Amino acid sequence: MIVGIILLSYLLEDAAIVTAASLAAQEQLSMLAALIAIMIGIITGDLGLYYLGRYARTSRWLRYKTLRHRSFKTVRSRLRRGAFYQLFVIRFIPGLRTVGFTLSGFFSLNLSLFLSAVTFATAIWTALVFTVVYLLGSNVWSQAAQYQWVLIPVATTALFLINRFVRHSYTRGLL
Repeated sequence: MIVGIILLSYLLEDAAIVTAASLAAQEQLSMLAALIAIMIGIITGDLGLYYLGRYARTSRWLRYKTLRHRSFKTVRSRLRRGAFYQLFVIRFIPGLRTVGFTLSGFFSLNLSLFLSAVTFATAIWTALVFTVVYLLGSNVWSQAAQYQWVLIPVATTALFLINRFVRHSYTRGLL
């Protein structure tokens, strides 16, 4: 189950968190093991994006195009100026994770700074979502066993909608 949660987090982080919390609420997996599996999956996935950016930097053509483009200069300066804060915020804004973490590697941000920001933000994000889903799941499992499997798709859909709202609000300057 642990390996499955780690692999699922590479595809859909929110679904992995919901699944792990649901398994913990059913006592199929300990809370600690579920949280550790999610953290390992998310952090190694983010690290993979970082190294994908480092690898992309080896392409001379791509490096020339991006480093000369005005928008990339702006992004690079923002990432370097407040790297920890920017990486922390990126963790909470869906749609920015892939691009932000890949560009972090492409722009050669300090790896220890990257890992510390990602680990800290992931710990907060995971603990928050996991706790909410775990508590909801515990109530559903104890009170309405026939509805227990509805929790996973409902919670995943709710997280998806919340993420879309946050991303939309952030891009419009509302957050």
